[in-house]
Amino acid sequence: MRLSKQLCLVVTGLLLALALVGGRAAPAFADEPLRLPGYVTDNAGALDRGQTAELQQAIDSLYSRDHERLWVVYVRNFHGMDSHSWGEQTARLSGFGDRDVLLSVAVDDRAYAFTGTIPKSVSDKELDRILIDQVEPKLRAGDWARAGLAAANGLSHAMSGSSGVGIGKLLLIALVVVLAVLAVWLWSRRRTVRREHAVMKSARQTDPTDTAALEALPLVILDALSKETLVDTDNAIRTSTEELRLATDEFGAVATAPFTAALEAAKKALAKAFSIRQELDDDIPETPDQQQRMLIELISSCGSADRDLDAKVSEFDAMRNLLINAGDRLDALTRDLVELTARLPGSQATLRQLVADHPASVLEPIHDNVTMAQERIGFAERTIDDGRDAVAKPVGQQGAAVADIRAAESAVDAARTLLDAVDNAATDIDQARAGLPGMIEELRHDLAQAAELSPHGDTELSTATAAARAALDRATADANTNPLGVFHQAVTADTALDQAIAAATDRKRAADELRRRLDQTLTAARSQITAAADFISTRRGGIDADPRTRLAEAQRSLQQAEQLSTSDPTRALQSAQRAAELGSRALLTAQAAVRDWQAQQQRLAGPPSGSPTGAILGGILIDGMLRGMGNQSRRGGGNFSGGSYGPGSFGGSDGSRRISRGGRF
Repeated sequence: MRLSKQLCLVVTGLLLALALVGGRAAPAFADEPLRLPGYVTDNAGALDRGQTAELQQAIDSLYSRDHERLWVVYVRNFHGMDSHSWGEQTARLSGFGDRDVLLSVAVDDRAYAFTGTIPKSVSDKELDRILIDQVEPKLRAGDWARAGLAAANGLSHAMSGSSGVGIGKLLLIALVVVLAVLAVWLWSRRRTVRREHAVMKSARQTDPTDTAALEALPLVILDALSKETLVDTDNAIRTSTEELRLATDEFGAVATAPFTAALEAAKKALAKAFSIRQELDDDIPETPDQQQRMLIELISSCGSADRDLDAKVSEFDAMRNLLINAGDRLDALTRDLVELTARLPGSQATLRQLVADHPASVLEPIHDNVTMAQERIGFAERTIDDGRDAVAKPVGQQGAAVADIRAAESAVDAARTLLDAVDNAATDIDQARAGLPGMIEELRHDLAQAAELSPHGDTELSTATAAARAALDRATADANTNPLGVFHQAVTADTALDQAIAAATDRKRAADELRRRLDQTLTAARSQITAAADFISTRRGGIDADPRTRLAEAQRSLQQAEQLSTSDPTRALQSAQRAAELGSRALLTAQAAVRDWQAQQQRLAGPPSGSPTGAILGGILIDGMLRGMGNQSRRGGGNFSGGSYGPGSFGGSDGSRRISRGGRF
């Protein structure tokens, strides 16, 4: 029993000693982060000598070719730490720089980490492909050496292949961009030409005296239209001068006096237009507002002169044609006189009956029509005789016949009108009485419409409104005593008012169209200015004074347009168009400045990590900003954790591509 007790004590002591020894030995199997002694560290006994040499050779080859340092360490476990933290601490203890990466493998924990600064020539997708498609499958199979070789060879292939492929891709992208820009330019140019032709065609239909319509035209269209108008007017005056000379020789200065006056006025307008054109073409520049004002004055003066000449064309042609058919015209006038003379007794009888049937006030407009018709017939007989005498004279002395024929025609027409009024008076009086209520309502309706259009009216509308109001008052007061007279006055006043209302309606429609264009242009200007301001604000370190100046002027023009939008929409539209143009130029010059700045930085120190150059050149950042993405460009990349971006590092524009990837396998 004593021996057994001693044996138990010995066994218990041995067990305690083993427990104590085992407790102190356990940490030998847990690998803490360490300073790596070499590029291949195998604390887990995962490699044999040949595998170690092969892996070292691959790592040396990677450095020789690409100057990238790959470190590989095999341990049993990560000392209870997660793989990323263990890899980061080991990299820090080993003094890693920006060209060092570490592959850490815990063979018992079946976990790994890939830590360090990813080479600039290796993309995130390429790194994912190396780790997920090449390294992890070897680790899962327990092929530790092949996993390290896959990391070394994968990095080497990605770095050596990416430069050639990158250049090729860049060249291809550059070619595509050039072709796209060329295609867009050609399409834009063709579209601009078509649009200019369409605008020019429409501009030719514009009333040259309508300054409001001319002010709405672009400056380039105004300039082209002014040149066309100048040439057309000059040609018209040259032709009219020659024609008038021949006519004066034939008919005399008195008969051609109205045409001479019109031609002289046109010559003065043309001289003024040539003077304006000379000012525009000289070496002294004018502001866009001055150019617009001068071009509108040129077009308006030429247009007025051309219109005055055109107004005389039919009269001028009729004067020359009269002489050719003078004999026939005089014979026809004689037949008309015979017919009118035969109507006189009947018309006289009709007038006597009307006097018996109606009050004198009703017949006031026609009570002396028969007497006046007789006078006109006598005058026509005398002028016809004078015309026949003039036609009998030698060629070149027959011009007086034209005036005689016209005077006789006028007298015959007046006599016929006077007799027709008497013969139709009974019917006209009845119709006037029946039509007056409707005409009165028409006048009231048109006067109400004219009041609504008064903001868009002119002197024509105000004059027509006053005449229509007077006609309405007289029609209401004298409908029974003078139905025929007030009815005719009401019809005449309403016709003039209708014409004035139509003109005011056109002006209102033009004003509404101007307002619509102004609203659209203001919206476009605000968008352009906002885009330019956001771009400059988020990239101000690489943008010089020019884009900022354009932006400031665009903002000033936009403010001016908004201030004038109510009081002077025409000038407001011009300011809004200028604001949109300057905003676009500010954005384009700012983009160019950023590209130049980044190119300079690349020449001096190579492309900065995470540089948004590609995004800017491709327009991605601008497109994102215009779509509300703001300025969330990724500068510096940040840290990877589990394959996703973490927060970026604090500091300036030079970011870091520090990564830590890995996990269990």
